[in-house]
Amino acid sequence: MITELFFVNVAYASSQSFSQFLTKIDNQIINPLILLLFALAMVLFIYGIFDFVSNPENEDKRTKGKQNMIWGIVGLTIMMGVFMIMNLVVNTLNIKGINPEKGTVSLPPQ
Repeated sequence: MITELFFVNVAYASSQSFSQFLTKIDNQIINPLILLLFALAMVLFIYGIFDFVSNPENEDKRTKGKQNMIWGIVGLTIMMGVFMIMNLVVNTLNIKGINPEKGTVSLPPQ
């Protein structure tokens, strides 16, 4: 009775279920979001090319096309940079269970 007053009761979750939860979040939310961002950056770049090439007489549309191409390249560069940094950290620290190429995470039981 006296120990209940001074110590907090803690409920522990299974690390197996938490690992499965993280894997599901990674597979169903994060990976599709990354693919969507890559696709949006590529579409912006292609739209910029189309705007630039299809309007040789309109300088405003050519300028807008240049800006879209630049921002598309910036978006693709940032996404590739993050991917490369993530691979560098995982490989340098020799972290087991994370595979950025496949988008899988399998955490060891604790």
